[in-house]
Amino acid sequence: MEISAIIPTFNEAPTITKTLDAISRLVNVDEVVIVDGGSADKTVEIIENYELKKPLKLIKFGEANRGKQLHEGTRHASHEIFWFLHADTRPVQGCAREIKKYMNYKEVAGGNFQVIFDGGSRWARFMTRLHPQLQSIGLVYGDSAIFAARDIYEKVGGYKSLPIFEDVDLYKRLRKKGDFMFLTKSVTTSSRRFQDRRYAVSFAKWSLFQALYWLGVPARLLAKYYKAVR
Repeated sequence: MEISAIIPTFNEAPTITKTLDAISRLVNVDEVVIVDGGSADKTVEIIENYELKKPLKLIKFGEANRGKQLHEGTRHASHEIFWFLHADTRPVQGCAREIKKYMNYKEVAGGNFQVIFDGGSRWARFMTRLHPQLQSIGLVYGDSAIFAARDIYEKVGGYKSLPIFEDVDLYKRLRKKGDFMFLTKSVTTSSRRFQDRRYAVSFAKWSLFQALYWLGVPARLLAKYYKAVR
């Protein structure tokens, strides 16, 4: 089984090179599909000029909706495993090998990784400690580099065009079709959300939105009041 890594981008010039550097070093990633949502910075130029050590497809999608971009990426992917990576998330050597090992079992629908938020801020350290606790209660986010078997992804209908919580929604549907593996290898993701002093307010707001979502408030309604960092 081979892996197609799928990455959505939108104005990711400050981070995309580090992500591509990390992926380029992975020997078990067989293809990279990048879906750009209409970046106005140099994201597309950086990608087009990057010498990746594996096949690369750049799809100029033109709409900045992460769920739609990720789903569009699966339409252009060639392989049996989809690995969904945020543009500021960097996997370490061995992650892709672990994916292939577990996806050999037919009962496994997909999985994700432990997350480390980079930087030395106290909020980054707090979120690194909190993330495993969120996973233990079924809150799985795209920062954790979700992967899925192609056939099961297609059976559950893939990513929906939700403006927020598209990753939590996909996890819930994948989990109904098979085992979902929480792997101990880590991916490092950007802590840029935690760099200003208003993070405590942002975290409280995010927690409220998550609670409202689980209580049944539609994601499209919540998105009207939610400003994404990326």
